[in-house]
Amino acid sequence: MSATTTPPRPRHRPPRERAGAPLLLGHGRLPRVLAGTALVVLAAVWLLPFVWAIATSVQSEQDVSAPGLSPFKGAFTLDAYQRILDRGDVPVWAFNSLLIAGLVTIVTVAVSTLAAYGFSRGTFRGRRALLAVTVAAVMVPPQLLIVPLFRQMLLFDLVDTYAAVILPQVVAPMMVFVLKRFFDGVPRELEEAARIDGASEFRVLWSVVLPLSRPIVAAVAIFVFIGAWNNFLWPFIVTNDPDLMPLPVGLATVRDSHGVQYVSGMASALLAALPLIVVFLFFQRRIVDSVATTGLGGS
Repeated sequence: MSATTTPPRPRHRPPRERAGAPLLLGHGRLPRVLAGTALVVLAAVWLLPFVWAIATSVQSEQDVSAPGLSPFKGAFTLDAYQRILDRGDVPVWAFNSLLIAGLVTIVTVAVSTLAAYGFSRGTFRGRRALLAVTVAAVMVPPQLLIVPLFRQMLLFDLVDTYAAVILPQVVAPMMVFVLKRFFDGVPRELEEAARIDGASEFRVLWSVVLPLSRPIVAAVAIFVFIGAWNNFLWPFIVTNDPDLMPLPVGLATVRDSHGVQYVSGMASALLAALPLIVVFLFFQRRIVDSVATTGLGGS
């Protein structure tokens, strides 16, 4: 009589995480609580300076200068915003910032995409040396280029023009390198199939590579737009006409002309950041998706 064998007990396997699921410390209620608590604490730490700036901007200078650690020391007032709007041409400065940031973003993305595709797929002589120079340019601080760039703008008689503000900002070696690394991971078989069908090199880039690179292109455009909008030093140096100043520079001239005032400074900073906040609120899902998927390219 043969002995009966006990069937092996099935092993308990942890549930497979679905794609796009949030990263947790484990499964169960405790890891979720810990992760949620950590996120709330980090969000509070990140939002504290922003809340402090808002609280400072809606009080009087006398109340803000009073001793104490509480950000709410006096009565609510919008006098600081009213003074800035009365003394400065905010709509013109906001239009200049939008125009400059938009043109810088369009030209930078176009130039960086073409350069990155050339480095990724090109076989021209000197490619490695030129790529090394591009990567080395990432380590050059922009402040070192202010004097030669300003002399160049003087040579071409471009000071106090939109071109002087825009052109030096469209050269972005970091964006070229990021796009090049992503293009390296795009399957070459798709490009070869398009070439067999008679597609030109530009057609391959436009119809094959770019549709597969939408996340990284969107992320690059977002970063370039934010950098161009917040750029203060170069527009401050190269523009003297108030009608050409972008918003950060124009608000700084209003604030500086009336001395150091904490309330006006906070109000100016919030006015300069308000358009970016609105853009983020409308496109937050696209921004998060773009930044989260930038690591999917080849290495």
